Amino acid sequence: MNIFPLSFIPHEPRIDFMKMRWVAIVIAALLFVGSIAGIVKGFNYALDFTGGTVVEVRFAQSTPVDQVRERLAAAGYDGAQVQSFGSGSDVLVRLQPRDGETTTDANNRTAQDVLAAVSTAENPATLLRTEFVGPQVGRELALNGLYAAIFVVVGFLIYIGFRFEFKFAVSATLTTMFDVLVVAGYFAWSGLDFDLTVLAGLLAVMGFSINDTIVVFDRVRENFRTLRAEPNEIFNRSINQTLSRTIITSVVFFLSVLALYLYGGGSLEGLALSQMIGAVVGTLSSIFLACPLLTLGFLKVTKQDLLPKAKDEAELARRP
Repeated sequence: MNIFPLSFIPHEPRIDFMKMRWVAIVIAALLFVGSIAGIVKGFNYALDFTGGTVVEVRFAQSTPVDQVRERLAAAGYDGAQVQSFGSGSDVLVRLQPRDGETTTDANNRTAQDVLAAVSTAENPATLLRTEFVGPQVGRELALNGLYAAIFVVVGFLIYIGFRFEFKFAVSATLTTMFDVLVVAGYFAWSGLDFDLTVLAGLLAVMGFSINDTIVVFDRVRENFRTLRAEPNEIFNRSINQTLSRTIITSVVFFLSVLALYLYGGGSLEGLALSQMIGAVVGTLSSIFLACPLLTLGFLKVTKQDLLPKAKDEAELARRP
């Protein structure tokens, strides 16, 4: 029985990925350099990191946040972040004062401007509170995000080092960091707002990327132990054997995040966009980059690296 998504890609295609490894490595190196250049240039940090005015208003009737965002943009606050909470008639607005001042008077003027912009005769709004969030909070959030990324990377190294080999751990970590840097570089060069949702998306990209890579590496290890062939042939066969699973999983994930991007509202656009880009880059890197790295320099894997150790053979011998 053939099911279209499963039969669209042959069970075991015979594509010579390793023949293209140098082209893939050169393209990856160029993307890496470009991403680093963009990150050095700097992000367009949102209020989560730079600080700004927080205004909380309550409408007489529930109002879609997209309408509130459009009214604020028409009033000159293009980068305003709008979030609905509570009963649905309460709206939280975070934005930068137009004059750039952080005094109490400037904060109050911004709050009154917001109130005037979002209120209508049919649905008036009342001001509940206003305050200024300083950039110190943003620095703490940025540091916490950096610590989270370091924690994830160290966890990857430890887990894959125990599960496979240290060479596999280094290759998988390099591939994952490449995916994250490319996504971050896109946001840097495009000038899109970099906020906490984008940071959460980058951490999710790390998880998605490492999952794809581990699936390929697991098949590589099995083939190294059961086949008599050169490493490049084993890498090719392993990638081809997992290609259908990799592509189908990535497409399903991409479509799910695309729905979030289209219907999740403006507050989730950064999260969804970072994950969509990460799905594409992560899939390509697990196919074209992860295994080729295992043929270079100190990362070069041989059959001896993956043969069962003596203790494994003894354990297997004791089994019925």
